[in-house]
Amino acid sequence: MVITYFGKSYFKLTLGDLTIAINPPAKDSKAFTKVPRFGADIALVTTNTIDTNGVDTVSLGDKEPFVMDGPGNYEVRELMFTGAPSTTTVAGKEYQNTVFGFELDGIKIVFLGLLVDDKMMSSEAKELASNADMIFVPVGGDLDLTPAKAYKTAVSFDPNVIVPYEYNAATLQQFLKEGGQDKNKAEEKATLKRKDLDGKEGYILLLEAQG
Repeated sequence: MVITYFGKSYFKLTLGDLTIAINPPAKDSKAFTKVPRFGADIALVTTNTIDTNGVDTVSLGDKEPFVMDGPGNYEVRELMFTGAPSTTTVAGKEYQNTVFGFELDGIKIVFLGLLVDDKMMSSEAKELASNADMIFVPVGGDLDLTPAKAYKTAVSFDPNVIVPYEYNAATLQQFLKEGGQDKNKAEEKATLKRKDLDGKEGYILLLEAQG
């Protein structure tokens, strides 16, 4: 599995000929100087905002993604996805925020979306997160979530690996310090197999935004 980060909460996960886009921005998003574009087989949209609901930007050529944009159970290309409900507040407005869980290449992944408080997670969302090998967590940035709270939330679910996003330089540095991992170096992209997670406990995998 290869993980590429484009900034904000936008990720691309690839495994063989399968491409998954997570929270692609709309073409009119001001969060990106130029919105990265590619064709995806699957698109996960956690929150209906202009920075996260750009399904059109991951439709390219003959590729039009299967879209998951809310709670429920989905089966696509023999993969099972679960969307669990939570809520969030962005720029003073309340939104539904879907926490997604799925397994890819033997790695159980949970993506928390634009979560600002673990108290807004449903019991189903918390159960998903507690079974994760790898958890993607927002770290401050424009969200009302402090790095300390973000780290505490992530490690409470006992994952092997934590992937931060939605950060700026200050919130990221504080997040890394919270985990005692401020010497971690950012990677352009991560290539992982299940065995790479063995023996890790709360390791912070830092990806440099490619957008």
